[in-house]
Amino acid sequence: MTVLIIEDEAPAFRRLQKLLEEVDDSIQIIEVFDGVKEAVKWLNYHQCPDLIFMDIQLSDGLSFEIFEQVEINKPVIFTTAFDEYMLKAFKVNSIDYLLKPINKNDLQRSLEKYTKLKSQFSETETPSIQELIKNIRLDDRKFKSRFLIKMGEKMMSVETQDIFCFYAHAGLVYLLTKADKKYLIDQTLDDISKELDPEKYYRANRQYILNYNCIEAVHKFGKSKLLVETSFAHEEQIIVSSEKATAFKQWLG
Repeated sequence: MTVLIIEDEAPAFRRLQKLLEEVDDSIQIIEVFDGVKEAVKWLNYHQCPDLIFMDIQLSDGLSFEIFEQVEINKPVIFTTAFDEYMLKAFKVNSIDYLLKPINKNDLQRSLEKYTKLKSQFSETETPSIQELIKNIRLDDRKFKSRFLIKMGEKMMSVETQDIFCFYAHAGLVYLLTKADKKYLIDQTLDDISKELDPEKYYRANRQYILNYNCIEAVHKFGKSKLLVETSFAHEEQIIVSSEKATAFKQWLG
């Protein structure tokens, strides 16, 4: 299998390279680029490899700009430290979205998806690769439908659809239901965000993951930040940073 890596952080590239060698030593990395311009130039004059790993925030822009300038007809696995671009990633040729630092088991699972996709593609000439990617995505992406809550010796289950938000406060993580009930949950926001449907939940900042249905309005805050108004009461303001503001507005629709 031939692989192209588009990554602007040397430590991240070295980690990915090491993990790929550990998972499958037959993988051949043919090129590595750190920016949109270099990647587009190469893709315009060379055949696409079997699989592409793309960081999202590159040295000269977002990797999504590559798709606007050159046709990519092979699967892509996005690698990033930010989860706010997840929904947009799955609108292009993405078969998976790995959060940094990349975990070996997650990488292996992504490569298994690729193998499954390749197998389907070789069995028929009718579907396009985009259709196969869509099918494999629907098969493999399952989101958590309920969360287990512990209260002393008692345990109860809360349906995900009934949760307005997850938030961190004083080193602890809570969930808040639509019925305005607060429960302590034994998971980090990073782990929780990986289990939620990105169309319905968004990591607004380091403290909050918000359900789309709890957002009543968004206001400009300062030069480029956003202030989120919600249907539930909270002591501190929910601010979306300037770096996340554009992606957040796109998520809102």
